[in-house]
Amino acid sequence: MSLVSELRAISILDGFTDEQVAELAAAGEEVAYEPGDRMFDEGRPAEHWWVMLEGRIDVVRRVGNEEVAMVTIQNPGQWAGGFRAWDEHGVYMGSARVMDASRVFRLSASELARFGQEWFPFAVHLLCGLIVTARRIEHNAREREALVALGTLAAGLAHEINNPASAAVRSVGALQQSSDDVFASLQRLAGAGIDAAQFTALDELRRSIDVSAAPSGVALADLEESLTDWLEDNTIDRSWAIAPALAAAGVQSSLLDRAASSLSGPALQAGLEWVASAVTTTALINEAQDSTRRISDLVSAVKSYSQMDRAAVQEIRVVDGLESTLIMLGHKLREGGVTVVREYDDAVPPITANPGELNQVWTNLIDNAVDAMEGGGTLTVRTYADERHVVVEICDTGPGMTDEVAAHAFEPFFTTKEVGKGTGLGLDISRRIIVERHGGEIGVESVPGATVVRVRLPLGVER
Repeated sequence: MSLVSELRAISILDGFTDEQVAELAAAGEEVAYEPGDRMFDEGRPAEHWWVMLEGRIDVVRRVGNEEVAMVTIQNPGQWAGGFRAWDEHGVYMGSARVMDASRVFRLSASELARFGQEWFPFAVHLLCGLIVTARRIEHNAREREALVALGTLAAGLAHEINNPASAAVRSVGALQQSSDDVFASLQRLAGAGIDAAQFTALDELRRSIDVSAAPSGVALADLEESLTDWLEDNTIDRSWAIAPALAAAGVQSSLLDRAASSLSGPALQAGLEWVASAVTTTALINEAQDSTRRISDLVSAVKSYSQMDRAAVQEIRVVDGLESTLIMLGHKLREGGVTVVREYDDAVPPITANPGELNQVWTNLIDNAVDAMEGGGTLTVRTYADERHVVVEICDTGPGMTDEVAAHAFEPFFTTKEVGKGTGLGLDISRRIIVERHGGEIGVESVPGATVVRVRLPLGVER
């Protein structure tokens, strides 16, 4: 039987004239496949229209590590693909896995579009309008949700910056009083008539103070009480001001004994005041440095996250994007009582990718994981590499997904969150970025207490 005769017998072409069927057959071709062959892959551009002539083909979608059959094509006239004829962004919604020896008619999407415009212009106009309208609605909805999510991220970042900024302001403000105390105590030391050797010994005592050994909590209170007793026993005034400063620096009574061995009377009083104000000044400077360094790190993380002033596609280390994303979401992680565990393989090689787009994916996956662990849990971020891919796993200890939710998780518009929650990106957009934009894979495995979203990005592929 000729290809034209086979197509003529197909019910979907009942409205066609014999000339149209012949022209359609001439523009396409008959293709044969053996069991195990794959006709097309999920997420790739739907550049061909496929019509079953004979055989059996399963259209499957990946759910976790398994490919689940969504529909079976086995009746002559069943078709798939060709979406680029009406939608420039159209992709295959699943992968075609040949189960039995099959023959199909294949027509390019461009030819299908030409025939549609020539034979059914009004129907094509309605179809294109429907697609454009649906995409506009989706775009507007995602844009609105993304703006809400951006506001949430901005509020969290403002909170992150506010803490170190407030600490820096507080430290700098206290430095004025501390500096005045240093100079006043030096003046009293000079008035007490100490010599150069005594001052050198006192300064050596100050330098020997190990601030890193300072206690905290109950131990700090006990040390402060011990120092207060020593000061009062040695008739040192203002013990209530000197003891807390020395205790916060980890000064022990033995150091005071050493100071008392070389100084006495007013000189000992002024000397201990000078040591206390000096260590306080040092502590305030360190606090200001740590705070401003934290602000600088946050700004660097924001620049890395947003990829400001950087090329769209570049060679990157995936761990850098993961770290900047964790910093951006740090406020939410702490508020949610989430413990972050990092399992990074240092041997993971760099890849060529769009880091800004990947950061959107990491944000969405981590945000989903935190939301799933409502009430606290452990978030594990893992990276490793196999022969062909860099693999990123985002794991949470939440209640897990049902089989139904896992099966639909990567579909457009599907969500289990209330309106206004989440990043506004959706796993569908994450799938598009990974699969369509980077040629990778994304899947989910979920049981109660252990959900893993696994992303595979190809190695050594220029995109």
